[in-house]
Amino acid sequence: MTEERLLVLIVDDEPAMREVVAMRLADWGYDVCVAADGTAAAQLIRTRAPDLVISDVVLPDMTGLDLLANLTAGDPTRPVILMTAYGTVELAVDAMKRGAKDFLTKPLDYGKLRAVLHAAGRDIALRAEVRDLEQELARPAPTGAIIGKSDVIQEIRDLIERVAATDASALVTGESGTGKELVVRIIHELSARRGQPFIAINAAAMAESLIESEIFGHEKGAFTGAIATRQGCFELAHQGTLFLDEIAEMPSALQPKLLRILEDGKVRRLGGSQEHSFDVRVLAATNREPAAAVKDGQLREDLFYRLGVFTIAVPPLRARREDIPLLAQYFIRHFNHKHGRAIEGLRDEARERLVSYGWPGNVRELKNVIERAIVLADGWIEVTDLPPYFIEVNGAGPEPDAAATEALAGMSLAEVEKRLILDTLKRVGHNKAEAARRLKLDVKTIRNKLKSYGLG
Repeated sequence: MTEERLLVLIVDDEPAMREVVAMRLADWGYDVCVAADGTAAAQLIRTRAPDLVISDVVLPDMTGLDLLANLTAGDPTRPVILMTAYGTVELAVDAMKRGAKDFLTKPLDYGKLRAVLHAAGRDIALRAEVRDLEQELARPAPTGAIIGKSDVIQEIRDLIERVAATDASALVTGESGTGKELVVRIIHELSARRGQPFIAINAAAMAESLIESEIFGHEKGAFTGAIATRQGCFELAHQGTLFLDEIAEMPSALQPKLLRILEDGKVRRLGGSQEHSFDVRVLAATNREPAAAVKDGQLREDLFYRLGVFTIAVPPLRARREDIPLLAQYFIRHFNHKHGRAIEGLRDEARERLVSYGWPGNVRELKNVIERAIVLADGWIEVTDLPPYFIEVNGAGPEPDAAATEALAGMSLAEVEKRLILDTLKRVGHNKAEAARRLKLDVKTIRNKLKSYGLG
């Protein structure tokens, strides 16, 4: 919606004032209707539904504040600008508390009036954009939890529905924070196995000594601390879906054993002699490029082919920037409910900053940014409600901090290394595998470093 299409109602008992203001607004491109009192104004509200109202505070049949109360009761979002020749600070404060967009004194400063109308018109346009986003979010779809309307997201939705209709294994790839687990869970919920167990294990999040027990299970007394028999993930997921996250981080010695289990459909617990059959659909995910992981020896080629009957590549957020406003509105709605707020949406500059940012943490980072903004914002999310690191360099990331650079200069190499590792972990949501990938280190190295810092 543009200013030229806005209808403004002018309410004033002085004919000359109505005429002058109406002429000014018409010259600025607004449509105008006028009323001499509150009763006539109420009638025009019902019949013409103006977009904005400019009203004198002193009217023959009611005050402008009374009219304001009537207007906000019927449509709290309709901007109302009050004007008076007898303005006081107390009256202006009272008007703003009751919901007035602004409070102007006579004789009018027409430059200020035009600026106020422009701002009010932009609010109206933003609300129209928010309504469009909300309508898009409300559209029912089997894969509705995947937010976006870009071509690549439409293709992923179509592929998910096709994969879910089968019982084949699938490998979901993509950077950390792109929503790989969400894709896996939707496949499970759309499949014939919905309602059955969904078991997830993260190969990068567990100590190497525990992964084998998680996968195979163990019998009582199989090793020190095995005080009871425990089923492994294949048995726990029987008739359902097993999700192997960060599969490329699984120890190489364990991968052939996993392949054998997948081929045989049977598993033997640690310390046991009996094989247990299972009926499980296996879905896996990795934040590494599978071909590179195979080439580097981190993922067995035969295991890759066994898991990757279907491959679903989830794009980074920077590759689908047109989805960012819709995703942001989804998170605004979510965190409004969570925190009891009533934030309407993004201001222009905030939206532009989100769209142009590089998003190294992808959708997960966007979610965290919006939650922070919801807590800080008042009415609309302004650019000042975004994190400080949103000072960008060519839209690719945060601008180097001079003070931080100077502080690093006084640190030892070990201290600089510690800060780099901890900062990287923070940026990627404490995902050790993703931090290792970005720092070009092994996950074991990250774990050992954290232990040395007393954080392991």
